[in-house]
Amino acid sequence: MKPAMETAAEENPEQSQERKVNSRAEMEIGRYHWMYPGSKNHQYRPVPTLGDRASPLSSPGCFECCIKCLGGVPYASLVATILCFSGVALFCGCGHVALAGTVAILEQHFSTNTRDHAVLSEVIQLMQYVIYGIASFFFLYGIILLAEGFYTTSAVKELHGEFKTTACGRCISGMFVFLTYVLGVAWLGVFGFSAVPVFMFYNIWSTCEVIKSPQTNGTAGVEQICVDIRQYGIIPWNAFPGKICGSALENICNTNEFYMSYHLFIVACAGAGATVIALLIYMMATTYNYAVLKFKSREDCCTKF
Repeated sequence: MKPAMETAAEENPEQSQERKVNSRAEMEIGRYHWMYPGSKNHQYRPVPTLGDRASPLSSPGCFECCIKCLGGVPYASLVATILCFSGVALFCGCGHVALAGTVAILEQHFSTNTRDHAVLSEVIQLMQYVIYGIASFFFLYGIILLAEGFYTTSAVKELHGEFKTTACGRCISGMFVFLTYVLGVAWLGVFGFSAVPVFMFYNIWSTCEVIKSPQTNGTAGVEQICVDIRQYGIIPWNAFPGKICGSALENICNTNEFYMSYHLFIVACAGAGATVIALLIYMMATTYNYAVLKFKSREDCCTKF
């Protein structure tokens, strides 16, 4: 056993110097408390040294923050939302104008008696109101799905600390999956239905092209080329005239109402197809996120126990 004096002599000079500084500081603090007794309740915090301070290089910069934010963007839901908004806008806007032009063509050329196409006019007017409702619903539904995509993507990638999810959140995600599947099947029917007027106008346009062709133009057989709109079932069989032939049919094809309605129906059909594709992307994104959330919630429960 070495004596205490030898042990103290063998101490590091830096440690002894630090001990002297600390004892001197304690003496000054005690002297201050003796002179000012009311200051004993004050708390003195040690001044952090240069080594304790966080270095500016260790804190995340703007680039790292941007990368982290971009990592939480649900790109699939974002693309689907843009495609859904575009498709619904094309379908609703072009379909509304095309239906109005179809009614004008029927009233002027194929059914001069308003009582013959009164039911069709009411159905078209009802469809126009339905278009307003579809546009409003999908505008809100697209925003909700995009917000749900941000929530699930952040939860799946664990961007905000520890992974946390609730049974209510998983239930809401499952509800969106089911609702998106139902809307996807419904829009497949809408897409098929929107192709019907395109087929009708295409038949009328192709008949007009036959009339304009050099083989039939100026011959007696032109007046025998007709289009009977009653065979499509949109007006009753007793509607007058219901059938247009020859040069009168060619004049209909040259009108602005026919030209605009035909091309607007094509654009509306394309918009319905784009909406179907958007809903398919929504289906895949919501199903994947729901499956990952459910798996991670089970894994989190297993780790707790």
